[in-house]
Amino acid sequence: MKSGAPFAFAGLWENWKDPAGNWIRTFTIITTEPNELMRPIHNRMPVIIAPENYAHWLGERDVSPDFLLGMCAPYLAEEMTAYPVSTRVNSPKSEGPELIQNLAEL
Repeated sequence: MKSGAPFAFAGLWENWKDPAGNWIRTFTIITTEPNELMRPIHNRMPVIIAPENYAHWLGERDVSPDFLLGMCAPYLAEEMTAYPVSTRVNSPKSEGPELIQNLAEL
């Protein structure tokens, strides 16, 4: 976010037992079509939930399925920023704050 404030992705999670009886925790991040900022980078982007909608998404307030679907639109590009980062972000084995450093500033 341009503001530097934290933000949240829309996601779903579930606990279930596999055939052997082991508990498995699964999750997914919901994606949508990209906004103008993200379109040159990728053909989809995570759904970003606005802070005023956190309680709705988390089920703390009753809302219709249509209201929830409305939150799955591309986030406002003018509130976001993008910059190049290391290609190491492409591996789930990579960790560390250096992965999100702006390469143009190094």
